[in-house]
This record gives sequence, structure tokens and C-alpha cells, in this order.
Amino acid sequence: MIKVIQAVYQSGADIKLRFSDGSFGVMDFSVFLEQKTSLTEPLEDTAFFQRFFIELGAVCWPNGLEFSAGSLYKKLESSGKLVKPAA
Repeated sequence: MIKVIQAVYQSGADIKLRFSDGSFGVMDFSVFLEQKTSLTEPLEDTAFFQRFFIELGAVCWPNGLEFSAGSLYKKLESSGKLVKPAA
């Protein structure tokens, strides 16, 4: 099971994610913020957005919003932004 093992704020709505298989990529969370839900609206505030943390391998925020490592991994992979370690 893939897990996020490191998350580092970059800028705007971008967070660099490192996964348990050694792969990494920069996830642009703005696509989620555009949905304007009660959970995503607080993330429009940069200070709140930067309060993310990793819990049980998922990227989470204090308001209860969380993204599983698997879904983030697939999004990065399908967009061509996932860098996998050399075999």
C-alpha cells in the first residue's frame, strides 16, 4: 500500500509529495480548491493551506479534509508529473 512519507509546501497550491515507493511529484491542489466545498474553501487562505500534515500516509488538514496517497499518486501519474525511481 502506497503512502505519502513527506510533504513540502512549494508555492501557491503546490505541495511536493514523496511516496513510500521512492517516487515523488509536485501536486497542484488548485483543482480541488476550485470545487468550492465547505472543506476546500478554508484552503484558499495560504496560511491555512500550509497547515497540512501527514496522517497514516494521507495528506490532511485540520478541518478534516484528507487525500489518500493512492488517489494523489494516480493523479500525478496520469498527468505525467510522477517521477519514479530508476529500477
